[in-house]
Amino acid sequence: MSDSNAPRRPQPPLMDALGKLCAEGKQLADYLWQVPKDEAARQKIIAILDQIAAEGAKQGRKEMPRICEELKTAAKASASPQQVDLLVSGFDRLMNLWQAAKSGLL
Repeated sequence: MSDSNAPRRPQPPLMDALGKLCAEGKQLADYLWQVPKDEAARQKIIAILDQIAAEGAKQGRKEMPRICEELKTAAKASASPQQVDLLVSGFDRLMNLWQAAKSGLL
């Protein structure tokens, strides 16, 4: 028998196109820790950020395009640990915003 008062385990929201883009960008940013001068990965991150900004604007999320612009500037900068850290934390912010919106908090 199930207890209706039992605490529910939090489940991540189902991935839509925006969530998949955020997750893919985060994986690429994490990859840059290992290969910081991979120009192809940087170009792919910029393309993903363009897609996230467009999809976020379509969904009425004003903060996502702004964050994407900041991250594109970082992706175009010379490779450094600080720059990679900025990209990783920026994609974390995008993932958190996406999850909050999907869960109904935003």
